[in-house]
Amino acid sequence: MTSLLKQSVKLALVQLACTADKAHNLSHARSKVLEATKRGAKIVVLPECFNSPYGTKYFPQYAETLLPSPPTEAQSPTFHALSKLAKEANVYIVGGSIPELVEEEGAKGGDGKDGKKWYNTNLTFAPSGELLATHRKVHLFDIDIPGKIKFKESDVLSPGNKITLVEIPEYGKIAIAICYDIRFPELATIAARKGAFLLLYPGAFNMTTGALHWELQARARAMDNQVFVGLCSPSRDMEADYNAWGHSMIVDPNAEILEELDEKEGIVVQELKAGRIEEVRKGIPLYTQRRFDVYPDVSEGGRFKE
Repeated sequence: MTSLLKQSVKLALVQLACTADKAHNLSHARSKVLEATKRGAKIVVLPECFNSPYGTKYFPQYAETLLPSPPTEAQSPTFHALSKLAKEANVYIVGGSIPELVEEEGAKGGDGKDGKKWYNTNLTFAPSGELLATHRKVHLFDIDIPGKIKFKESDVLSPGNKITLVEIPEYGKIAIAICYDIRFPELATIAARKGAFLLLYPGAFNMTTGALHWELQARARAMDNQVFVGLCSPSRDMEADYNAWGHSMIVDPNAEILEELDEKEGIVVQELKAGRIEEVRKGIPLYTQRRFDVYPDVSEGGRFKE
């Protein structure tokens, strides 16, 4: 059996304090990514909305224009900072997410404004500095738990419409989705059946949903698909409008937590071992036991970015 992960690789998740100062956030992200590479990381992940505070009122204020690509430095300082950093550090950077602005005639964003749409968008760069992929958050975080939390991303944001698989020549395919996307297992199942060895979710769960479901979702996606899973959160700031759960973690294909942070800033670095996926799948052979005569193979459909 050919290994989905061609060779072992060190993955780093940077749990970053995301402040109201974009320039500081970018500089701080650079220092933490370089720290991760000193520990041997070859793929480094940043949190959701790492260059800004998280919240609907902040998305338009901090949004950057990414299209047509490449944008100018004035249009997207974050694009250029990540591109330069990937090249400087000689690593693959999964750039968490940033608010993206698209201006087009006739467009209507979540807030109903003509001509403008906002997305929650990931940028992934190669060690060459080349942009490999973008992922726009497909499922928007619209929830209302009485007495706990009410939040509606769709007041401002528009949803993406594609599943994102990224081919990394040295290692294989990774899948990228954002936060609330993890609650929809179809994305993970499709990505895994398309050959991804790793599912990455930059995410900012809150104090309610984090306590309930953060670890559960990470381990469930790993268990269902027998692949590695990484969840990368901002660190917790109780002075901010939105309090992130933290607890960034890497989970192995047998749903075992390899390493987990607490709520403070930190970096997780773990080696993903080639052959581990196949070892787990040999023991519990889900991939030869699926009953597509009883239910359809969801990987036969979908819209992809590869």
